[in-house]
Amino acid sequence: MISRIIEWCAHNRFLVFTAVLLLTLAGIWSLGHIPLDALPDISDVQVIIHTNWEGEPPNIIEDQVTYPIVTALLAAPRVKAVRAQTMFNDSYVFVVFEDGTDIYWARSRVVEYLQTIAGRLPANVHPAIGPDATGAGWVYEYALVDHSHKHSLADLRSIQDWHLRYQLETVPGVAEVASIGGFVRQYQVNLDPNKLLAYGIPLSTVIDRVKSSTNEVGGRVLELSGTRYMIRGLGYLKSLDDLANVPVMAKNGTPVLIKDLGTVAFGPDIREGVAEWNGEGETVGGIVVMRYGLNALNVIDGVKKKLAQIKGSLPPGVEVVAGYDRAGLIRESIRTLKHSLIEEAIIVSVVIIVFLFHFRSALIPILTLPIALVISFIPMYYLHVSSNIMSLGGLALAIGVLVDAAIVMVENGYRHLSERPVSGEEALAENNSNGPLIKKESGISARETKLATERERVRILINAAKQVGPALFFSLLIIVVSFLPVFLLEAQEGRMFRPLAWTKTLAVGFSSLLAITLVPILMVMFIRGKLRPESENPVSRFTQAVYLPVLRFCLKYRKTTLLLNLAFLLITFPLMFRLGSQFMPPLFEGSSLYMPTALPGISITQASQLLQEQDRILRSFPEVDTVFGAVGRSDRLPTMLRLICMTPP
Repeated sequence: MISRIIEWCAHNRFLVFTAVLLLTLAGIWSLGHIPLDALPDISDVQVIIHTNWEGEPPNIIEDQVTYPIVTALLAAPRVKAVRAQTMFNDSYVFVVFEDGTDIYWARSRVVEYLQTIAGRLPANVHPAIGPDATGAGWVYEYALVDHSHKHSLADLRSIQDWHLRYQLETVPGVAEVASIGGFVRQYQVNLDPNKLLAYGIPLSTVIDRVKSSTNEVGGRVLELSGTRYMIRGLGYLKSLDDLANVPVMAKNGTPVLIKDLGTVAFGPDIREGVAEWNGEGETVGGIVVMRYGLNALNVIDGVKKKLAQIKGSLPPGVEVVAGYDRAGLIRESIRTLKHSLIEEAIIVSVVIIVFLFHFRSALIPILTLPIALVISFIPMYYLHVSSNIMSLGGLALAIGVLVDAAIVMVENGYRHLSERPVSGEEALAENNSNGPLIKKESGISARETKLATERERVRILINAAKQVGPALFFSLLIIVVSFLPVFLLEAQEGRMFRPLAWTKTLAVGFSSLLAITLVPILMVMFIRGKLRPESENPVSRFTQAVYLPVLRFCLKYRKTTLLLNLAFLLITFPLMFRLGSQFMPPLFEGSSLYMPTALPGISITQASQLLQEQDRILRSFPEVDTVFGAVGRSDRLPTMLRLICMTPP
């Protein structure tokens, strides 16, 4: 069957070239649209459920909120595990689904189950699912730095919450922008218990009056003088005075206002997170979370462009600085691998040219190498395999294998063509260019002789390709099959190494197809002209002079050779057990993550002091460029105490 395919392709060049051209163009398009990231996303398919219940202790939230949600979701389809974390004011439930589950299908199932338990939860408690992102979606962090020292932390937090956050969430691919640090400004009513007792007003009455005081109502319409007017009752509070003048009740015909019971002022909300910059003091930060399955580099570039656009609208002296930026790691990783791929391709091409010693013949494997690499990006795009260290590393590992079939096939055709006996007609055609003389002596024109020679050359090359084609094709398939155990890996190890197996398998698979379709055609096109036999190739003669004596010695002393190889094999066993093991090699990102721990129950003020002192110490090292620290948690994301140190490249 392989021989018939080679024969058919050799006689249908146009169709083969057209198909290869279309596949190459599709591969180039896929290459430009494949998501870029530094590492594969090894996160589980997970849906986070966040429930806020203000003022309640963890044990109450655990019993009345967390437990009902967890027990209900344990019965959801394809759920692998349900984990929960309960803290003051908040409950977090992490629903982990089986590998291969579509994240949006999982989110819809979670929403359905939450609807079934809504009646079992306390009043005014409304669970909400988190963003459609994974743990690897934490791609960018920034801090608002006030160089003028004229703005308070409450001002910076207002800029973040009401200006920056909404602008950045419009960037395509951004799932969420979480705020951390600063103070959330509140209207605060500080009541005097003695005055409440004197007036006989319970606290619940004051709360109800404040809630009902800020509202607007509609009164339908009124037609007057041929004009239609909408009737509205305006009642929103717009200032501290409006809130202070809210009536609570009447005593002897005199209204008792809020300001009669206490004071009204702006104040900060109880905060649960602090951000710090370079040990210089507290600041406000933002965390940009990327949507699942998108291009991290495009999202980060979009965030930077948006920040550059809104830079002019910030107050004087306020600057947005990057605390963590994954774009540098992505670009450096991809650039390093691209350079490695180019260097390997150049080295392979030089070796091919040197050993074949025929430039046009060497062009065949050189041309098929990039075509096989580019075409392999087509199934990568549809399989949602991102371009990262592991996937491109698979291509780097496969480069040496991709040209094997083409080299063997070209070398076989070259050898058959260079060592074939020269017929008398061909010798006469080479030694005498006088056509009429040839016709007179042999009865054959020079053109007919040339056509016969060309047909003979094509026949020899096709037969040479058919001779080794089946063996080469199935040998490459064996290499493909050898990577099947990698596809059987599960969980994190499967998500980490499966991209490498996919890229190498696809590249080798397409290389084997090109070996029996495109390579025979290129052999017919390029292997022509004056060909030196292998015995006249100086490189081959040198390698044979070095290799053949060693081969003869090994064949002569077979037992000694086997014993030496066995001894070397035994020596490697102790070394193998001393190598150690690691999930993945170290990655020098240019930034370090420092996560100290503190005693439970530490106050936010004490934690802030520790954070600032540690940041100041870390910043004092000359190798450190910036330090962005955070403690507690943001308004949306649970965050443990951590410090991120950015080092200069």
